[in-house]
Amino acid sequence: MRIQIKQLILLLPLLLVAPVSQAHHVLGRPAYSLNEDSNTPPSMQVETQIGDYYVTYMVFPAFPRPNQPGRINLYAKRIDNNQPFTGKITFKVRDDSWFTNNEETLGVQPPIDNVYRQNFEFLKRGSYIISASFHADGQPYIVDFPMRIGKAPVIGPLGITVAVIVFALVSVNLIQRKRLLRARIRRAHQSQVKQDQSS
Repeated sequence: MRIQIKQLILLLPLLLVAPVSQAHHVLGRPAYSLNEDSNTPPSMQVETQIGDYYVTYMVFPAFPRPNQPGRINLYAKRIDNNQPFTGKITFKVRDDSWFTNNEETLGVQPPIDNVYRQNFEFLKRGSYIISASFHADGQPYIVDFPMRIGKAPVIGPLGITVAVIVFALVSVNLIQRKRLLRARIRRAHQSQVKQDQSS
């Protein structure tokens, strides 16, 4: 049982720092050479329903990276009659963080062949939230979706939390063992002193 716990303690840090494997090819072509104008599948395609509209959005290229252009394609059509939305859509971006509230407008786009195309280029890697908003029939519609630029960190917030908890548990365990060992030595020493005094 003790060997298994030691093996688990040694194995857990290795699992936390193991790199996440990511796909590097789309349809048999290297994804690192694709750009926003490629004809390959997007990195993300989501269909959602908001109010009276179905909204589909896609992000190109397959793996957006800092300092490289990318594109968002968005389609919006009514649920009841499949008529496409023909007004303008505003695209905004903000950091995907609890502690920042910076929001920038990427652009306001009209439809071209019923598709709203918004180009983007991020300078820093990170997680972002893209918002696409429009007004129809006097009501606002907003679609938020996450976007990852660049590679994700090897150890995210969850990994750091687990590592801190494991470190705290191991530290408490070692401190308790040391106290227990000192108490045993003290008792053995006191019993030895009593035996020496009695003889």
